[in-house]
Amino acid sequence: MSGFPPPLTQPQSLEQCLKQYFGYDTFRPGQREIIEQVLQKRDTLIIMPTGGGKSLCFQLPALLKPGVTVVVSPLIALMQDQVEALQDNGIGATFLNSTLSPHGVRQRVSAILEGKIKLLYVAPERLLSPQFLEFLDRIDAELGISAFAIDEAHCVSEWGHDFRPEYRQLKQVRSRYPHVPAMALTATATERVRRDIVKQLALQKPYVHVASFYRSNLYYQVIPKEKHRFTQLLNLMRSLDGSGIIYCSSRKRVEEVAFKLQKENIPALPYHAGMEDYERIENQTRFIRDDVQIMVATVAFGMGIDKPDVRFVIHYDLPKSLESYYQESGRAGRDGEAAQCLLLFSYGDVKTIEYLIEQKPDEDERRIARQQLRQVLDYAASTDCRHRIQLRYFGEEFPGNCGQCDNCRHQKPLEDWTVEAMKFLSCVARCQERFGMNYIIDVLRGSKSKKVLDRGHDKLSTYGIGRDKTADDWKLLARSLLHQGLLDQTTDGYSILKLNRHSWEVMKKQREVKVAVPPKPQLEQQSRSLAAEVGMLFEHLRKLRKTIADEKQVPPYVVFPDSTLQLMARERPASEADLLEISGVGTHKLRQYGRQFLSAINQFCEEQGLPLKSAPPKQQTISIWDTLSETLLKTLELYQQGLSVDAIADERGLKPSTIYGHLAELIALNYGDIDVDRLISPERQQVILNAIATVGDDSLRQIFEYLKGDYDYGEIKIMLAMWRSQRSSEIEF
Repeated sequence: MSGFPPPLTQPQSLEQCLKQYFGYDTFRPGQREIIEQVLQKRDTLIIMPTGGGKSLCFQLPALLKPGVTVVVSPLIALMQDQVEALQDNGIGATFLNSTLSPHGVRQRVSAILEGKIKLLYVAPERLLSPQFLEFLDRIDAELGISAFAIDEAHCVSEWGHDFRPEYRQLKQVRSRYPHVPAMALTATATERVRRDIVKQLALQKPYVHVASFYRSNLYYQVIPKEKHRFTQLLNLMRSLDGSGIIYCSSRKRVEEVAFKLQKENIPALPYHAGMEDYERIENQTRFIRDDVQIMVATVAFGMGIDKPDVRFVIHYDLPKSLESYYQESGRAGRDGEAAQCLLLFSYGDVKTIEYLIEQKPDEDERRIARQQLRQVLDYAASTDCRHRIQLRYFGEEFPGNCGQCDNCRHQKPLEDWTVEAMKFLSCVARCQERFGMNYIIDVLRGSKSKKVLDRGHDKLSTYGIGRDKTADDWKLLARSLLHQGLLDQTTDGYSILKLNRHSWEVMKKQREVKVAVPPKPQLEQQSRSLAAEVGMLFEHLRKLRKTIADEKQVPPYVVFPDSTLQLMARERPASEADLLEISGVGTHKLRQYGRQFLSAINQFCEEQGLPLKSAPPKQQTISIWDTLSETLLKTLELYQQGLSVDAIADERGLKPSTIYGHLAELIALNYGDIDVDRLISPERQQVILNAIATVGDDSLRQIFEYLKGDYDYGEIKIMLAMWRSQRSSEIEF
């Protein structure tokens, strides 16, 4: 490290600080309130999903308070990425970890003591070492410690999904510096884990912020998996832009898919726990720095992957649980920009998971795994809002109608199933809330199974009252009741249905039940979100960004995130003042990269004939290219390369008469670059035109017969199209 930027001066408002230091105009939900509490030196507990902007909640206050903020992070890759991004914004940040040489450590220590550093990232193991605690004492005495920010704070709790014993010892640091406020930050934590975090970190009357788990920028879709699934995946890949992750269930599948994508000239790399450490690190780095577009991975590719501009996540195989699916799919769109989460679903995959479940030695584990699988299947088969299903899994109520999932964007017809719901819920009550979905359906449909008869449930008033509906119909209703919060289900692995107050409202006719009834499955065809010229300029700017990033040896998003490049492509700024208006461009970024990006935008717009922001817009016209089918475009492309009709037919595996038909259609569309003299000699043209003038242009066969078969249908098609085109333009031969 050659040096650090000078200390920053404080602007007048938090919004001005945000713009000056990070280039953004507005805070994300909750950020401003959290930062205000931190600036008041209050302990805080922040639960904010991936992509919600947790880091800014301690980074911005660190710049506005005297002293050094110490950030505790368990992941070397994550702390390195954050430090690189901060330094590229002109902010004094550094880390001390095991990757540094003794000389590198001494250099950074000097910079800290000279007051050039506002954020110091360390791992918990280093923070707790006696030598480092002595160094912290010196920092506190000479500069002051403004705060401790403890990232991935769920690691402190044994109830968390990634418990780390060393995090428990962080209470020692709180005891050593009781005057220093602490922030605990994590993406997911149950109520039990939150209480444990507060206790283990000795947070004093903390301000607790629990953000919604709703990610409005993520579009969720379940797609039926086809027989030729790799071909299906390949077609999906060719319709998607940007970086993406493909999750597979096994190491073998990861290697297979990555290999096939590479053979199709799609840049992809594998990532799984069976690889050597250096291979995983190298592949991860290449993915983060946009050297490759696709990472094909198992769930080993998880926490610590700080790449904000992942535009899509595809689950090639079924996830094991809704919780894991939420976490894995949530790695898309961390920059807040639109991203897609696609699940390829096949009941054939269920058998594989069921086999793996049965290999578990513990019956309790098997029972819980089966329930988790049922929840995934219910999610995949549901016609309800997919965001609603996910959020209810985490205990958060959501009204649905998100417009950001396949079910809401293409809503199925709603039908009133209140009577059916009353029957179903009454049956749950009559069975004393002791059974699961399938058993209740058996009773409703009058099953004569031994288990129903032995329990005497054939004597219930609800026995057989649901014979008019199929088992699938009742499952559709049951899932909808669960997802709408009109029915509960135990989470102990047994999936026992339980009534709640809303259930009784339905049974008392105080609440209607509407169910979305699915039509025949249809695959969704999504159109591109950006106009062609915006997409071209965006890719042009991405290439420039990659060049700059490679020179600086940083990930491309450190230079500018995708969202900022997209705004540049849409707005096409013409001056530094225009560029500074773009979200993500601060004064420091403007000085660093402004001229390069303005020059690239100006050059591109000149070449494409596009206006800059300050120039008056040109009249937009629809190009002929937007009106031609794919097959016409292919024939036209080969024709423009100078190929004859026979050569084009041979190249495309079609008959010459079909190619003549394509060229005739192009003439009929008034596409003026078809040279008829290349196709038919002037003498033959005149004979055909005379025939058309004699017998008329109503029938191709009549013209053919009049010419006694001396001229083929292809030639006649060409001249007939030319005749009609010129007559419509009132031009005579």
